[in-house]
Amino acid sequence: MKILVIGLGGVGGYLGAFLKKTDYKITFLCRGKRFFFLKKNGLTLNSQGKKTHFSNLDVRNEISTNEEYDLIINTVKLYDFDSILNQIIKKVKNNFILLPFQNGIYSEEKIKNLLGIKKTYGAVAQISSVINSKNEIDHKGKLATFFVGPYNRLKDDKLIKFCLDCQNVGLDIRYSENIEQKIWDKFIFLSAYSGLTTLTEKTIGEIFVNTILKKKFIGAMLETYKLSLLFGIKFKINPVDKWIEKISSMPYEMTSSMFHDFKAKKKLELKWLSGFVVSNGREKDMECPIHTEIVKEIESR
Repeated sequence: MKILVIGLGGVGGYLGAFLKKTDYKITFLCRGKRFFFLKKNGLTLNSQGKKTHFSNLDVRNEISTNEEYDLIINTVKLYDFDSILNQIIKKVKNNFILLPFQNGIYSEEKIKNLLGIKKTYGAVAQISSVINSKNEIDHKGKLATFFVGPYNRLKDDKLIKFCLDCQNVGLDIRYSENIEQKIWDKFIFLSAYSGLTTLTEKTIGEIFVNTILKKKFIGAMLETYKLSLLFGIKFKINPVDKWIEKISSMPYEMTSSMFHDFKAKKKLELKWLSGFVVSNGREKDMECPIHTEIVKEIESR
């Protein structure tokens, strides 16, 4: 199986390091300084107290025309997603599976609108991993679980085999028969988490010890949950209640990658997170005052 991994940041670098342990032919795509560093020095992953290094990578800075891949893992930020998707559609010629490991809902909805539901696959990453000052991938904590699955809910033997092969080398990728629910479940938390930590410039712990901010955070999750219902997503239990319980055990100092990007004056995924809730809520005649406030206040800074 030929696999293309696009983006070698925290998520792409972690996945890529484990995929190098398989018998698959792995090609990496990244740009700028990251491309030149990996071309010269290889990929290093620090996880669970162990350092793993891979050299002589097949790393490129653009997609080759008429290239063939069985599976494409896309981990770029949302603001680069449309550009990369257009390149994939124009340049990759065979019947590939595209796994979009982006935050939120936008990626899958975009693919569904362009390619149809039969070509749409969902992907969820549950991991905290970043590029450190040495250009290595640091996996923080123990959680590193990934979910993938087709939107049409039909059995996909190729993707199931991919998951099993990954699990055999210690990469916890699980096949989900209801990937839409997994994606929305994460988005309900993430939209509030990214928005409120950036808006308030506080950690999750600081927000939840403040009665007013805690109420606003829960309100933001409820707005996204309400939007999920309008998209036809069904949950057996209220996911907001589940997230409130989970948050109580999260590290006090934990904050979002969007807040880190905000402090570093980098591009933000705001448009595709709280902005997605606002724009789609408007289309469905749903009020979402908290996410509207998040967007307006952050954009004004």
